[in-house]
Amino acid sequence: MSDLPDDEPPKAAEPAETDAQADAERRRRRARFLRDLAEARELRDRVSPRRAKTARLRHAMRMRTFRW
Repeated sequence: MSDLPDDEPPKAAEPAETDAQADAERRRRRARFLRDLAEARELRDRVSPRRAKTARLRHAMRMRTFRW
């Protein structure tokens, strides 16, 4: 048999975050991710400039041929 009585109410969950707090936290995490991503791209461009130049040229070509 269980040591807990059957009529005990369930434990209250921790207070839920408001939507504004959750959105703010998501924006902070996204901003951090984008900063890290930009830093990684800069590092990759410094380490392999030929690959970076090729990527820039390909991107420019895609932008020229893209139709709005």
